[in-house]
Amino acid sequence: MSSHILKNEELTLTFSDAGAELQAITDTKSGKEYLWNADPAYWKRISPVLFPIVGNLKNKSYSYQGKTYSLPQHGFARDMEFSLTEKNADSLSFLLESSEETLKVYPFPFQLIIRYTLNERTVNVTWEVINTGEDTMYFSIGGHPAFLCPINDKDKQSDYYFSFDSKAPIKVSKVSENGLIIKDASQPPVILPLEDGLLPIDSHLFDDDALVIENNQYHSVSLLTPDRKPYVTVSFDAPLFGLWSPVKKNAPFVCIEPWYGRCDSEDFKGTLETREWGNEIEAGKIFQKSYTITIG
Repeated sequence: MSSHILKNEELTLTFSDAGAELQAITDTKSGKEYLWNADPAYWKRISPVLFPIVGNLKNKSYSYQGKTYSLPQHGFARDMEFSLTEKNADSLSFLLESSEETLKVYPFPFQLIIRYTLNERTVNVTWEVINTGEDTMYFSIGGHPAFLCPINDKDKQSDYYFSFDSKAPIKVSKVSENGLIIKDASQPPVILPLEDGLLPIDSHLFDDDALVIENNQYHSVSLLTPDRKPYVTVSFDAPLFGLWSPVKKNAPFVCIEPWYGRCDSEDFKGTLETREWGNEIEAGKIFQKSYTITIG
């Protein structure tokens, strides 16, 4: 397993071939780190890519053309070795291709290219999913970067905030113990009001696991220090995203996760083709999306 570095006068980025994972965002001058360190006592990952599914499948399986397949939560890409295919002064690209191993659990030939570009204090993450097969391909993809929170040792996480590019109250879908979206017609939707446009990160915010925010409510999320200054901003065009920290662990990080897809609902009875928020690409076509991480 090899590591790779992109560096400019502002930031130094470190990557691994394993999962094509961004493993560190470090201020070049001060040495301050912004990403989680993968301490397994809380969570052993840092910023995995979620592919070819996001979240959990109902009953850990899906149906396609009359056959049943199983996939682990968030798919397999995060646990596979990518190849570094291109490296320039300000960018690098990784490639994962389908194999006999992947075709057993996901019957679509594909190429997945992950490209990282560094521009001053912004990291651009681009996904390209290429359908190299002959049939329409169905998939989801998402990011899962974990940012230190608190960012300063003297601070408490409960004094930090999220801010968004809209001050409208947040309509949240919550997940069950099985990692599925809870849909109960007798229950009103969960609404999280903002305080002066901010969502406090109190100690109970993630007691029920991830917060799933659907329907293009926001396209930019920032983490703010106790004095309400942003130190990380994640911007995206994705129609939904997740906010997460390990349940009831008081973990010193939070995740801001742009998604093109999500876990199944508790009442889902469809096939791979009909999964909510899923994507499809015809043979020979390319699906390309990106998001950015800006520091400070």
